[in-house]
Amino acid sequence: GVIGAGSYGFQVQPMGVPAGPAVPPIQNQPIVKEGTIWMPIPPPLPNCPPGLEYLTQIDQILIHQQIELLEILTGFETNNKYEIKNSLGQRVYFAAEDTECCTRNFCGPSRPFTLRITDNLGHEVITLQRPLRCSSCCFPCCLQELEVQAPPGTPVGYVVQNWHACLPKFTIQDEKRMDILKITGPCVVCSCCEDINFEVKSVDETFAVGRISKQWTGFLKEAFTDADNFGITFPMDLDVKMKAVMIGACFLIDFMFFEHAGDNKQRTGVWQ
Repeated sequence: GVIGAGSYGFQVQPMGVPAGPAVPPIQNQPIVKEGTIWMPIPPPLPNCPPGLEYLTQIDQILIHQQIELLEILTGFETNNKYEIKNSLGQRVYFAAEDTECCTRNFCGPSRPFTLRITDNLGHEVITLQRPLRCSSCCFPCCLQELEVQAPPGTPVGYVVQNWHACLPKFTIQDEKRMDILKITGPCVVCSCCEDINFEVKSVDETFAVGRISKQWTGFLKEAFTDADNFGITFPMDLDVKMKAVMIGACFLIDFMFFEHAGDNKQRTGVWQ
């Protein structure tokens, strides 16, 4: 159900890659460090923000939130940390929340945050910034929003929540605030023995472009932690900036609908 770039309804930005395969083959091998396999470092590409070259070579991303023992034992909310991997299990990025203690524990999952995404060399390549906004669709004038910067300080896109009576709906915008893609989730956002899919569609919502899935991780992990696993799929030739914004959308969805899982207050829809 996923189509090629020619039918997105917008022009894919040229990446300076020669005709033929979307990306030239990488000669270097994966790096193994401290038991973690890293994705090979791709060569720099023209018109591509530094650090996003990895995204030119993948059409699927796996995001694994790390389990925090302190949070399990005490219920004290800690900064979230995530591993971002490709379909081969090789680590592409590492994401860490940068939020003050009082903000985390008083605002909960509605908290504003800065999430810094670094490559395997420790360079910050993507910054996600979420301002403090209303967490309920009862207040349509102040819905959720996320800014994606790549490199840090340079906005490349936004994720904007759209008001809807019963469905989680979002719009992916470019740096000029032009609508590029739409995201629609299920009416009841509740995980019970199955994945929860948020469909990524064209602006007119007539065809699917990709998917953001919250993956079922088992009864024990779902019941006692809020450490979630997500999968993101998108076309290989989608603009890397929009791929980065889709990663940002995944983190916003996690905070909005799944961050309560550890205390059995997981949200079930847009009204809670």
